[in-house]
Amino acid sequence: MTLLLAPMEGLLDFVLRDVLTRVGGVDRCVSEFIRITGTLLPDKVFLRYVPELRNGSRTLSGVPVRAQLLGSDPVSMAENAACLAALGPEGIDLNFGCPAKVVNRHGGGAALLQEPERILAVVGAVRRAVPAQVPVSAKMRLGFNDTGLMRECAQAMQTGGAGEIVVHARTKADGYRPPAYWEHIPAIRAAVTVPVVANGEIWTVADALRCREVSGCDALMLGRGMVADPGLARAIRAADAGRPGGDAVEWADLTEHLAAFWQLVCADLESGQRAGRLKQWLNLLRRRFTEAEVAFQQVRTLTDQRAISVWVAALQAGAGAKRPQP
Repeated sequence: MTLLLAPMEGLLDFVLRDVLTRVGGVDRCVSEFIRITGTLLPDKVFLRYVPELRNGSRTLSGVPVRAQLLGSDPVSMAENAACLAALGPEGIDLNFGCPAKVVNRHGGGAALLQEPERILAVVGAVRRAVPAQVPVSAKMRLGFNDTGLMRECAQAMQTGGAGEIVVHARTKADGYRPPAYWEHIPAIRAAVTVPVVANGEIWTVADALRCREVSGCDALMLGRGMVADPGLARAIRAADAGRPGGDAVEWADLTEHLAAFWQLVCADLESGQRAGRLKQWLNLLRRRFTEAEVAFQQVRTLTDQRAISVWVAALQAGAGAKRPQP
């Protein structure tokens, strides 16, 4: 089973990628989308979104990172992809799934799912612009308002040169509301010959196993489920190997990763973003860990970086004291 870590704007950036891949179980990451308009972006923009490019396009724990581009103009996408390719990414992913109104209004993201011929033009232009050894993949939804063109969109991606297609099993109209309609993915798999990855509403090991059964995909992409339970990929692998319940990440272990996350946030993000990012992650962790609810309430009103650092140190020390000694 192949497990990928999803891109999530404003949440799953390079800081959280670094920490989650330390926990383990992930085969590959995809960056947040880099929006391409009519200009040629300087290298510093690509490096800001994907600083792993300075490390052989890998996180510090060695997991490959594929850079994602979002745009609708074939020429501009191709020119920027060529510049990005010169920086040595593991691959280039193309976003045809973003449901944001501001993106769709300008013809990007999921808006292109209404016009397969434009998808073909974008993918084809990018594939021709980058060296053959650089993989090109694409991410799509089931459609814009409905699923009527999902096969044609996937075929356009393959014809254009995408070697892998990730399917977020909802339409743009569905947004992020549950459920994910994994049962549509087999029709997409039957329409193409390249590997297809299933994505959407995989919160637990049971979800992952059911998604694999329903979709027929041996590759899954984990998003919010992995943020809420950083040990999810490891637990899926354990269950797949016949060891259900194995490799689970407990709260005491996670506090070490929370401390590392806070260190990275303070080092790499603007001061006004730091407290919010920690609270954002703790908020999602409440889905999996009862201890995260207590932690979230303790830190919820804190804004001063020094006060939060003291709190993080105390949390880490408390967890260490409870951890069984060898």
